[in-house]
Amino acid sequence: MTLSGLVSTLCALTLILGTPAVAGQRARDLGVPFDGEPGLNNAITDVAGVTVGQTTLIRGQGSLKRGKGPVRTGVTVVFPLGASGRDAVAAGFATINGTGEFTGVHMIDETGLFFGPIALTGTGDLSVVHQALIDWASQPGRLPESEVFTRLLPVVGETLDIRLNDVFGHPMTEADVFAALDGARGGMVDEGNVGGGTGMVAYGFKGGIGAASRVVKVGSKTYTVGVLLQANHGRRQDLRVAGVPVGQEIRDLRPTKGEPAPGNVPNDGPKNSLLIVIATDAPLQAHQLQRIARRAALGVGRDGSIGGDYSGEFALAFSTTNTLPFEGPPRTTEPINDNQMDVMDALFEATVQSVEEALINQLVASTTMTGVNGATVYSLPHDRLITLMKAYGRYRAP
Repeated sequence: MTLSGLVSTLCALTLILGTPAVAGQRARDLGVPFDGEPGLNNAITDVAGVTVGQTTLIRGQGSLKRGKGPVRTGVTVVFPLGASGRDAVAAGFATINGTGEFTGVHMIDETGLFFGPIALTGTGDLSVVHQALIDWASQPGRLPESEVFTRLLPVVGETLDIRLNDVFGHPMTEADVFAALDGARGGMVDEGNVGGGTGMVAYGFKGGIGAASRVVKVGSKTYTVGVLLQANHGRRQDLRVAGVPVGQEIRDLRPTKGEPAPGNVPNDGPKNSLLIVIATDAPLQAHQLQRIARRAALGVGRDGSIGGDYSGEFALAFSTTNTLPFEGPPRTTEPINDNQMDVMDALFEATVQSVEEALINQLVASTTMTGVNGATVYSLPHDRLITLMKAYGRYRAP
């Protein structure tokens, strides 16, 4: 082939496949319109005190060798009150579809609170992360001896990264989890192929970690709602972005299966999951936070997902201003009553909007990845998304 012929071929492929995703870009950068006012970082960390830490594990390529890789996984942790926070936070939990695991939520349902961080990871590493959270919290000097037992029921959620990752080799170590815990910070949150989202697939595109936030003003009060999620769910044909049927318009770029390997569960099965963490500085009670968590499903629905039969989809909401110390009375500001309809509706709307945007942010941030047995999952092509936004009259210049 001549040089000119090669250039022509590459140009044709670009037109078909589209420009790959660029790490660090977000949906608003591509002209996707969203309602509501985001916080400074448009992330869960816009809620004061919340910090996020992530460890990403990417190593190896080619055929699966259980226990050796390829590895495409990680862990994401969210501290409601920062790493030094000792209080329990008021919380509420909701199930969109229950075929998955989220540990520690029985205590949340029973008492309306939990202590310590939340961790999101791949299914095969759930037990490793769970034990590591206990071990990290029980290190000498981290907590008073009398309080250590409050960290025995950590909150850990999983989504299945079997298409790209050596799931049964459970490659996570305690040191990996400790690195995420010790590295938790405020500010911007890395999205896409990072942390627990490293090996995930969403709507048939590369998926992962996404974040967003909203600031709402009701009378003299201002509240922030922030979301962080780990997406490994959804059918391509259902995907909608700001109302545009993107999944129906982009029908190519389907995940490849790679070469089969003995002893590996088929990586094209229907098992999927979605984990949503919602933070707010509104002084909500447990039952109100459960109502907030239930609204996450409406945000997911805006992007087209139906909450499939084998998709474990959960939402956890907590308040940073309604907390309970190990000893002493609750620490809270003036509570919000259920009959304050204007406040509750504003918080519901902020939740729906944040979840909707976080799901698209994780698609935009994720980049094409090849993993186990050469299986490849393609990113959502940015140029084709922009073209569709313009064609449907939904483009908003950034």
